[in-house]
Amino acid sequence: MNILRELRRRFAEALGAIVDDPGPLLDLIRPAQDARFGDYQANCAMPLAKRLHQSARDVAESLVARLRVGDLCDRPEVTERGFINMRLRDDWLDGWLRGASADPRVAIEPTASPRAFVIDYSSPNVAKPMHVGHIRSTVIGDAIRHILAFLGHTIVSDNHLGDWGTQFGMIIYGYKHFLDRRAYEKHRVDELGRLYKLVNQLAEYHELKERLPKAESDLARMDAQRADLAARVETLAGPERKKVAKDADRLDAKIKEAREEIGRIRARLAAVDDDPVKRALAREHPAIGERVLEETARLHEGDAGNRRLWAEFLPDCRLELAKAYQRLGIRFDYELGESFYHDFLGKVVAEFESRGLARTSEGATCVFLDGFETPMIVRKSDGAFLYATTDLATIQYRMATWHPDAVLYVVDSRQSEHFAKLFAAARLWGYDSVELRHVSFGTVLGEDGKPYKTREGDAVSLASLLDEAVARAYRVVCTVDDAKPSGRELSDEQRRRVAEVVGIGAIKYRDLSHNRTSDYVFSFDKMLELDGNTSAYLQYAFARVHAIFARGGIERPLPAGTERSADAGPPFPTVEERALAMALARFHETLDDVTIDYRPNMLTTYLYELAGHFSRFYTNPQCKVLKAETAELREQRLRLCDVAGRTIGQGLRLLGIQTVDQM
Repeated sequence: MNILRELRRRFAEALGAIVDDPGPLLDLIRPAQDARFGDYQANCAMPLAKRLHQSARDVAESLVARLRVGDLCDRPEVTERGFINMRLRDDWLDGWLRGASADPRVAIEPTASPRAFVIDYSSPNVAKPMHVGHIRSTVIGDAIRHILAFLGHTIVSDNHLGDWGTQFGMIIYGYKHFLDRRAYEKHRVDELGRLYKLVNQLAEYHELKERLPKAESDLARMDAQRADLAARVETLAGPERKKVAKDADRLDAKIKEAREEIGRIRARLAAVDDDPVKRALAREHPAIGERVLEETARLHEGDAGNRRLWAEFLPDCRLELAKAYQRLGIRFDYELGESFYHDFLGKVVAEFESRGLARTSEGATCVFLDGFETPMIVRKSDGAFLYATTDLATIQYRMATWHPDAVLYVVDSRQSEHFAKLFAAARLWGYDSVELRHVSFGTVLGEDGKPYKTREGDAVSLASLLDEAVARAYRVVCTVDDAKPSGRELSDEQRRRVAEVVGIGAIKYRDLSHNRTSDYVFSFDKMLELDGNTSAYLQYAFARVHAIFARGGIERPLPAGTERSADAGPPFPTVEERALAMALARFHETLDDVTIDYRPNMLTTYLYELAGHFSRFYTNPQCKVLKAETAELREQRLRLCDVAGRTIGQGLRLLGIQTVDQM
């Protein structure tokens, strides 16, 4: 049961007699920030007071008189300023806990209004190994998928693989000119990855050589402007001087950015010029960028040789991705790559043209959209299609095949403009009844503050990150197990299993616990932390609950049990017991909150706080569980432990993180 939703429903009934539209006021009913003031607080009387020309306290008293929450809460308390504080009845909370302990879903009811979702996430280019920059879309999308499905929605997960674009033109060109046959026969994907990076680096080299003179000229021009401003400042006073000084500061920022960019260009050029082999290859292939585009065009046009190479490369590339997904515990309902939609693209453009939705501009076929300075190009002047064309075909296919109510694209925020145009074009095309949502996320950055780029060869591979995480977890598991008072408890196989679960869980949790819209700098050490707000802390709490029941020889799940006897005393005799029960009862609220804006970090925060409540309960000498003072109290505390353990376990599973019974 979502308690907050139920309270808002009842407030809506009470407010209906006072205002025509109580909706905006219901958002002012929230969990209390301080437990001293109850469990929930309603602040809707204050804005109503101004509208009704009454005191906030009088309005609040009037609301409470109309409010029907006696079965759920103690009598609401009204403060002088008109806040309405509500505390759940202990007997209601006790009944909820008994029901949750007997429910496999810990009292989480499926939604009464299920929707059909298509979730597009991960979507790597198959031509290159996955690196740490790919982790965000993969784990965020997978968590959203699990949470929506658990709440009763119908989900189709689709991994829109990059298996057709320019990256394959690069690999084909590299295969034809730079292949190391022995390396290819030994490990095909590694050699293809090397070819991709090499071709990309050489193509970039020639592009940067052309760009450098203009960048240096622009910098020289800005330096001259800056010198002129400096001279002008000396001749001015008052507001005019301040204005010119501000202009100089803004120009300084641009100059700094230009110098940094030139530094990066020179470093990239030096990486080739200082390597005799690469320098020679760059001279031998001066038009490599154009040749790559030609190889890509041949592939798309059905050239037999390029199609044969593509068909040879693809299975191994996809197998390598499958290994990474298997280790991460990620699966998809479909993996329809860009190549799947290639034959649809011409029809998409023709339909836009025939309906007058697209027109030719400078030889390209463009869709002009209100609110955008530039059009969305769906076919270039040379006849080539673009990502936008493929994405439109994808929307058409998904709507015809799966009939979703919503399509979520879990993609880097740097693609925001692309998706804004895509959705506008789709609505223009007639898809205006489906929710199209870009669930954007911040970028994983390198230590230089720049996004990881596989082509530069310096991104940490996902495989090496997973290996390192498991290795570090294994060392910790062994140290802790060896230090146990009665000696080690885990076999070598169990230690390896725990290390795998803890290590990979640490990586997932670290990413999911960030606000998804924020960038963060990748750090091995921070990614693999096992102390504090980490998955290991939650996994340990889960294992601790299992240990309690194992020591007591008690079967789980516990039955709801009989009603408390009249002389049994309060169901929650300590602050810690009630706080834990209250935190458990808010699980449903948290899951619903996650789905409002698709933010899994709200669940990680809840689970961390829940584990803290459990720890404070368990370590309180007054809260003995197996040795509780009475049988009834023992049963109640076991029930608290059981629901806490199962809630933490369920929450971790929804995040795509596994648990172990023993650590």
